Amino acid sequence: MVKLLRVIFLFMFITSYGLLVTIYESFAQDKIIAIVNKDVITQKDLDDFIHFTRLQLSGQFTQAALEDKIEGIKPDLLQRLIEDRLILQEAKKASIKIDRNRIKARVSEIKKNYGTDSAFQESLRRQGMVEADIESKIEDQLLMYNIIEDRIRSKIIIKPAEVTDFYTKNIQDFRAEEEREFDSLVVNSENTALDICRGLKEGKALEDLLKQYNLQANKVSARKGGELRKDIEDAVFKLNKDEVSGPLKLGENFYIFKVNNITPPRQQSLSEVQDGIYGFLYDKKMQEELTKWLDELKEDAFIKIL
Repeated sequence: MVKLLRVIFLFMFITSYGLLVTIYESFAQDKIIAIVNKDVITQKDLDDFIHFTRLQLSGQFTQAALEDKIEGIKPDLLQRLIEDRLILQEAKKASIKIDRNRIKARVSEIKKNYGTDSAFQESLRRQGMVEADIESKIEDQLLMYNIIEDRIRSKIIIKPAEVTDFYTKNIQDFRAEEEREFDSLVVNSENTALDICRGLKEGKALEDLLKQYNLQANKVSARKGGELRKDIEDAVFKLNKDEVSGPLKLGENFYIFKVNNITPPRQQSLSEVQDGIYGFLYDKKMQEELTKWLDELKEDAFIKIL
């Protein structure tokens, strides 16, 4: 009887402890960490924002790089969340509506990063989210995009004279580096690599040698100054047109390079770079105007970080 009472007591203790932990975690998530006008931001809002950011970036980074990225932006996420609330409040004042099909389409794009629907759902489950949470976040994003489009983006104008002026003042930055077009062969035998180099230098056709050794060549185009790893750049850029490098050992393989064309460094014309300049100036002005608008919203808002 005593043993039975002990078992019952232990079971009640474990059950009560588990309930307390659940209640504690629930209170921790519901803890208010900021107030923006009449809206509150809870710890769960911030956690969900982090999870959603992770989902959006999942297709762009490896797992380790993704977590490094998340850790790097975490200190700024609460401020970002406050700014998002201010923008959302403006969108709701403007009675902006979002087509549900756009939301569904965006969810489908995110799912593609996971391969299967079950993998996507499992990722959501691990982060304490459901698909409806993702749809809500995407709807918020679209609302913010639309109000920013109306208040900021649609009013930005970049005049042709601004593009020309920027080009003239920064002309030294619009210089194309020397460019090489070359064939790259990879073989795993030094003797084969030496035979191919010898054959190319004796005037044998590359295509014939590729057939003889059952190989393929990659066509590569690269500018000097960081587009290639240093040892490959050194090997390629010391060659003249139609010259062949000796075998370059990298790891377990041997590389052979044959230069087909050389484009010397030159000054790029305005017509070549004007689209890039326009995009740069547009983004710069967009960021300036958005920051100015957010500062105005903050001045008129009640914001309290707890």
